[in-house]
Amino acid sequence: MKNKISKLAAMAAATCLLLAGCSGGTSVSGEKAKDTKAGDSKEITYRLWDPGQQATYQKCADAFEKDSGLKVKIEQQGWDDYWKNLTTDLVSGTAPDVITNHVQYYPELVGKKQIIDLNQFIKDDEIDFSKYTGELTKLWEKDGARYGIPQDWDTIAFVYNTKLVEDAGYKAEDLNKLTWNPKDGGTFGKLIAHLTVDKNGKRGDEPGFDKDNVEVYGWGLEQGGGIVGQGQWSWLALSNGFEYLDKNPFGTEYKMSDPKLIESISWWQDQIKAGFVTPLEVAGPLGLEPMMEQGKAALVPDGSWRINLWTSSEKNEFAFAPLPTGPVGQKTIINGLAPSITKQAKNPENAWKWVKFLTSDKCQAIVAKDAIVFPSLKEYSEKAAQAHKDAGHDVSAYIDIAQDPQKLAYYPITNNGNEISSEGQVTFDEIENLSVTPQDALPKLNEKVNSILSK
Repeated sequence: MKNKISKLAAMAAATCLLLAGCSGGTSVSGEKAKDTKAGDSKEITYRLWDPGQQATYQKCADAFEKDSGLKVKIEQQGWDDYWKNLTTDLVSGTAPDVITNHVQYYPELVGKKQIIDLNQFIKDDEIDFSKYTGELTKLWEKDGARYGIPQDWDTIAFVYNTKLVEDAGYKAEDLNKLTWNPKDGGTFGKLIAHLTVDKNGKRGDEPGFDKDNVEVYGWGLEQGGGIVGQGQWSWLALSNGFEYLDKNPFGTEYKMSDPKLIESISWWQDQIKAGFVTPLEVAGPLGLEPMMEQGKAALVPDGSWRINLWTSSEKNEFAFAPLPTGPVGQKTIINGLAPSITKQAKNPENAWKWVKFLTSDKCQAIVAKDAIVFPSLKEYSEKAAQAHKDAGHDVSAYIDIAQDPQKLAYYPITNNGNEISSEGQVTFDEIENLSVTPQDALPKLNEKVNSILSK
């Protein structure tokens, strides 16, 4: 599951939904919409973006067909293409019946009346929402309507190269109790400095370290993140007491000028200046996985949706460690994807049967066994964690934090989310490029995004 909101995808999504010029688009298969009368089709089209999940959800589709007699056709596209084609297909009439949806995107789809309220299908007491992780089900409610039921969840933890960490003199237990603060960086700040090595073999905390010729960065950074910085910096700011909005979901005011955010991002920028964090000119072209596989970085914060990518490496051994504890504790964003039914669904009742199956015990058990993500139902999250443990991988850094409500922050949800994310991406790229200071840039960003939010 790729949760990062790229600037390109966000702009394309916002533009395509607004412009009538998108009406000439085609579907994934390149076919024009078929004149199928509602109720005639026993085939449900379902679209997702992660190729790593397609095989598992095909197993769910096969089980669903046995139970219902209905067939599910799964369409898969990469993240950027997914949103560009989806917005085009929603206008042109070639959209799938059910889509995998993201909390940043669904409010705009609701505003354009492109997805439908699921409450019309849900009978009293049919779904026990208390069985779902955290408060994720509430993220999909807007004005009394429900536009998705979470099918999975994700949190952030550290992924680290065990050899590079051991070579630096650290043990796994050292990484399990890291602290952070914006004044001196705590033990996390000391860690990334020591993990950094220049081309002469000098570490970042040793005399003579050359910050302009770094061989291994202590902290590998992924480009992107928009206004949220989910993997990039959110956990720093949240653990310092920052909150994105006055309320969530559907807040009316962003707080990007909060001193707690400014001092957190200032510390982050200082680590880039010091040479301990991959600069944008390295992070952008290289990409997160090659950066780690080539040993260019020792540690990266990353989402649980990529656990299997790291554990399947044939070149390196990667392990997982908890995020550091900040001034107000340890914090992570928790997010969850959900299936939504499009307005163009050929048979909405049949589409609902598939949505309900995706979030049922039967499909969640399949997902847990394959352990491609953490299923939304708490029982099957634990089974997925056990599946990883049975395979020799400790993923407790991701799941333990999800079980403590005090450590969770929810992905900020507003109207005009794509446009806001694009503005945030521009500013944080400038911060990472060292062309602006957080003290100057974040208050200006705050004015821009709140102006967008008030539209």
